[in-house]
Amino acid sequence: MDMQSTVVVGSDGVTAEDVLAVARGGARIELSEQALERVGAARRFIEDLAARPEPVYGVSTGFGALAVRHISPELRARLQRNIVRSHAAGMGPRVEREVVRALMFLRLKTVASGHTGVRPEVLRTMAEVLNAGITPVVHEYGSLGCSGDLAPLSHCAMTLLGEGDAEGPDGRVRPAGELLAEHGIAPVELREKEGLALLNGTDGMLGMLVMACADLAALHTAADITAALSLEALLGTERVLAPELHAVRPHPGQATSAANMLKVLAGSGLTGHHQDDAPRVQDAYSVRCAPQVAGAGRDTLAHARQVAERELAASVDNPVVLADGRVESNGNFHGAPVAYVLDFLAIAAADLASIAERRTDRLLDRNRSHGLPPFLAQDAGVDSGLMIAQYTQAALVSELKRLAAPASVDSIPSSAMQEDHVSMGWSAARKLRTAVDGLTRVVAVELYAAARALELRAEAAGAGGGADAVSPAGRAVVDAARAAGVGGAGGDRFLAPDLAAAEAFVRGGGLVAAAESVTGPLG
Repeated sequence: MDMQSTVVVGSDGVTAEDVLAVARGGARIELSEQALERVGAARRFIEDLAARPEPVYGVSTGFGALAVRHISPELRARLQRNIVRSHAAGMGPRVEREVVRALMFLRLKTVASGHTGVRPEVLRTMAEVLNAGITPVVHEYGSLGCSGDLAPLSHCAMTLLGEGDAEGPDGRVRPAGELLAEHGIAPVELREKEGLALLNGTDGMLGMLVMACADLAALHTAADITAALSLEALLGTERVLAPELHAVRPHPGQATSAANMLKVLAGSGLTGHHQDDAPRVQDAYSVRCAPQVAGAGRDTLAHARQVAERELAASVDNPVVLADGRVESNGNFHGAPVAYVLDFLAIAAADLASIAERRTDRLLDRNRSHGLPPFLAQDAGVDSGLMIAQYTQAALVSELKRLAAPASVDSIPSSAMQEDHVSMGWSAARKLRTAVDGLTRVVAVELYAAARALELRAEAAGAGGGADAVSPAGRAVVDAARAAGVGGAGGDRFLAPDLAAAEAFVRGGGLVAAAESVTGPLG
């Protein structure tokens, strides 16, 4: 964590860039005076209601199916503490640190809105815990996505109470109370409404959506580059990428992907020559339709970002404190809007991976590669080349297809049928994170195969007395990949390190940076 940048949290929501800065960049948090004032004003409404004899949900009643019981004033602090402890019921492995930081930050964002009714000191403590680099231990299983991400948020709230376990800035897991004491942070003593306000939202699934959107945006650009390199290595035609063709079917994502590919292929001496030596009326779908498939994914991503932006401006809690002082129950905690787009993105990721794998397989098949050696091997038969690299890619694609099965169509009723329709948005988010990792590896394998194929094309062109026929952008990518430890053409060798280096090259942005050093910014 560098803690160099600062994010100021007000009462009007946050941006995706704010989430990434806190979750991944370790940015410090400052609370605006506006937020503290609004939180204080909302708290005064809650204290007024708490003093009245009439029961108010979440303030002077139990929760969920137990909301029918009126809680006397002397038991209310215990009630709020108990809901946190009892709801911190997660199981399974820990989720990633960046996910927990996003979860905590987004809950802080909602608390800062002034619609939850907590005291300003609760807000300050949340910011102090994040700024200290203390990360609660949150488990994989426990959220049904309605009422929000209850179990994960409860584990975070436990840390605010000085209970449970958390990871310190040194990466060691220790009792949360010890970590708070070391950093001079006083544990929170919860009052009316505060326990409920800390755990009743869609913050976990939203945080994972924001991070997935950022990762997939970069991956779509990377996939456009590898698709262009494969087209070039297969001697395909770039004429299908002409802007006037894509204007006929005006999907914005499709136009962006085609433009990216066209920029990468500029100056190639390989494209469009297949008609001379092996007549083809058209390239295969995996080559010719690359912009259509990738573009549909881009447009799905644009929709997901719109949903995320709306959620980032929202205050998700139940009940909510309105500006006129009313405290109203609602269903805004339901995760359906987020869950749907998480599932949509997993479907698009699986299809983008699937078409990339088909191009890789085509590069390796001597009957369809238009002159490349079998499996891109140096001495086919003695060498197996990239045969099993494609197996690995195929296994990843198969896994991505399973992950594309939507979580949001499922619902398991809970809370004695009070919560009888749930979103499963947390589950959708967890599988999307796995899908993003899988897509990264699939793109890396296509890069590895296309780079080797282009090297072989360049060698053949040089042997024939011609200049290097590979596009300038293609050459820049190949050279940068080799500099990053991605091995080139040659005899068989231990392949796993090469594939790991290719994955790191894609994941770290090296692939896009290398192409853009020639093309300029890509979409």
